[in-house]
Amino acid sequence: MTFTDSEKEAGLRQPPFYYICAMKKFLVIYAVLALAFGSGAKAQGSRLWTLQQCIEYARQNNLQVKMEEIGVEQAEGNLTQSKWDLAPSINAGLSHSMNWGRSVNLQTLEIIKNKRSMSTSGNLSASATIFSGFAKLNSIKSNYTSLEIAKEQVEKVKNDITIQITRAYLQLLLSREIERSAIESCNSTAEQVDRTAKLVDAGSQAYSTLLEVQAQLANEKSQLVSASSDVRTNLLTLMQLLDLPAEMQKDFDIAVPDSTLSENLLPEGTVDGIYSQALQLPQVKIAEYNLEKSKYDFKAIRARMLPSLSVQAGYGSYYTDGQSGAFFTQFEHNKNPSIGFSLNIPVFNGFSSRIAARNARLASENTAMMLEVQKQSLYKEIQTAYNEAFNALERMKAARENMRSIQESFTYTENKFNVGMMNATDYNIAKTNLFKAVSAYYQAKYQYLFEVKILDFYKGKAINL
Repeated sequence: MTFTDSEKEAGLRQPPFYYICAMKKFLVIYAVLALAFGSGAKAQGSRLWTLQQCIEYARQNNLQVKMEEIGVEQAEGNLTQSKWDLAPSINAGLSHSMNWGRSVNLQTLEIIKNKRSMSTSGNLSASATIFSGFAKLNSIKSNYTSLEIAKEQVEKVKNDITIQITRAYLQLLLSREIERSAIESCNSTAEQVDRTAKLVDAGSQAYSTLLEVQAQLANEKSQLVSASSDVRTNLLTLMQLLDLPAEMQKDFDIAVPDSTLSENLLPEGTVDGIYSQALQLPQVKIAEYNLEKSKYDFKAIRARMLPSLSVQAGYGSYYTDGQSGAFFTQFEHNKNPSIGFSLNIPVFNGFSSRIAARNARLASENTAMMLEVQKQSLYKEIQTAYNEAFNALERMKAARENMRSIQESFTYTENKFNVGMMNATDYNIAKTNLFKAVSAYYQAKYQYLFEVKILDFYKGKAINL
């Protein structure tokens, strides 16, 4: 093939054979690197993580989950303490003293001057509340609901992590689909560059056609770089959500589902049906337990306004050298058992108990409204999720039809271009539109899949692929 003087002087091209070899070499090397680092091909024997394994690992090892589990242990301790508050209070004491100067002979009641005397005494006392307006019983019930709240809080954090892991996992699968499509597109365009170069050498195509196809290949190389970058970024995001240690990150990769991802219609059930199942979610149970706890707290505080009855019992004895008799003999003779009852009747304390009870009642009413707000919010979330799933399904259907149409149109365009019946500009436009259509379909597909999994989550189903 010969070139015009203007082409030679401008240096617009390398010989086709040289350019083609360079492009093929680049694509081979890039594809290998993309599979090794972007797509995450690992050495033989490395474990590929499924979505279920990622979720389970996060639920067991996430630091936020561990912190909430510590809160459960603290709530258990508070509950145990409130139960022991029902037990009597028992105390024992023992004292020994020495005196100088004047003292009294306890046996003769005579005053003794300037004589050292010693005495030893011991006592055992117990007290218990017989009635206090059931304040302690309500405190136990309040602490029990606090324990249930702590347990539900653990489940809520686990559910939040599950949603985050699912989103990141699907986003990684999406980016790999787009990367694979970009690699296939680059390979196809590289073959087209090879074919066009041969036609240029044979004089069947203008040199400008080859330049335009080469420009298209350079553009698709840029798309491939961007797609591979998204893969690495999404892989890093998933590893960070899992809180993987450094040694586990080296060989980490996810497993692509063997079967085609589900593209079925929306899950069975109406919004109301899904809502009735979602009422068992932790966020609703937490609001319900908070309302129950506020009622017990109100009863416990109101009990301060009621009379309380308690009983006390004691036993004591002593020894002194001012009396005759051995140590244990005196302890036997000087024993002093006692028992008594006390009734405490609140009369006036600056209205502190009354105001505290009023505030507790208002807090209970506010908690009841918060429960209704939580239920309304959940219903709206389900409505939105159902609507988003429906919209995503329609977008996926439309994107799939559009992709198929553009694929057929591109096949026709490519055939016309190969025989010289279409210019390179129209070919490049058709190729770009095809890549955009494929990417749009994948995005709609994975968005729909995520919305469906959210609906399954509201229905209490485990998320899996």
